[in-house]
Amino acid sequence: HVQLVESGGGSVQAGGSLRLSCEASEDTDSRYCMGWFRQAPGKEREGLASIDKDGRTTYAPSVQGRFTIHEANDKNTVNLEMSSLKFEDTAMYYCAADPPPECNNWWHVSRELLEFEARGQGTQVTVS
Repeated sequence: HVQLVESGGGSVQAGGSLRLSCEASEDTDSRYCMGWFRQAPGKEREGLASIDKDGRTTYAPSVQGRFTIHEANDKNTVNLEMSSLKFEDTAMYYCAADPPPECNNWWHVSRELLEFEARGQGTQVTVS
């Protein structure tokens, strides 16, 4: 399975911005849909954004217009640009990969709280 490593979390004031990065151990375009989810203490896991092999993106309503997912120039890296951050965005953020690369299944896995084929260890985002 692909291995994923997140970076870029930290503390930020409300209204601020952060960029999270997810580096994959291999080129994911041909096999995986890539996405981000988060989990806050005591709350259910929440899918945030996904990007398919053709660059099409999907967002959860809670982050639509504030978060942007995109593939970096390094095709093994997917970034999550977060702006207008709110206190309620505080959570551990995870990168997750699941086939197929068209993202037909990624949101189903997310909503049903199933296991993604691969996920990183997470990076903490704290908004105060």
